[in-house]
Amino acid sequence: MEPGTVIRMLGHRNEETISWVPDGVIRHDGQQGNELITDPDHLLVMNAGSGFWHAEETAADDPPLRMLQIFVRPHSLELEPGIQHERIPDAVRNEWRHLFGPEGGEAPLSSATTSTATTAVSTPGRPLRSHLGRVGTYLYVFEGEVTVDGVPVEYTESSLVTGETDASVAAVEESTVIAFRLDPDAPVTRSGTIGR
Repeated sequence: MEPGTVIRMLGHRNEETISWVPDGVIRHDGQQGNELITDPDHLLVMNAGSGFWHAEETAADDPPLRMLQIFVRPHSLELEPGIQHERIPDAVRNEWRHLFGPEGGEAPLSSATTSTATTAVSTPGRPLRSHLGRVGTYLYVFEGEVTVDGVPVEYTESSLVTGETDASVAAVEESTVIAFRLDPDAPVTRSGTIGR
């Protein structure tokens, strides 16, 4: 989003929305009057549940924004709505950084799902310590280019890793990668505002 962009108040229902901001800032205004700024040091999770309204914007003097907004299907309908806005661990090169996961887990923020998300910044020639595979992992290259078991995955491309063994992820150039651990047998709803 360019500086000075406004997304007016809109509603969500029965979905989890995760806002990850590697570049820039986004300003959030919720129905409870909570004004939050999400930047590279913070993660925002909106648990819409039975209903949640919010607006987002970038101020005219903010830097350009590049972010991922991730919609996740919760395990049940009409959950209690809520919002989480927390500082996330500092990035360490060539190591995965845990961002969010299921309720009751070890991640700094949680969602009503069995999914987890991690990010990593990787340098060429140094493979990431892998935790991919076994259940299923959806991998997205936010910056750069990597190989997954030798197959190139470039800027803004994704890869689905399945099977019983870990996959090898290696950077071709300095890269930022986000990985979602998936459980294909987990219960999910299909009644979200966006995630249907």
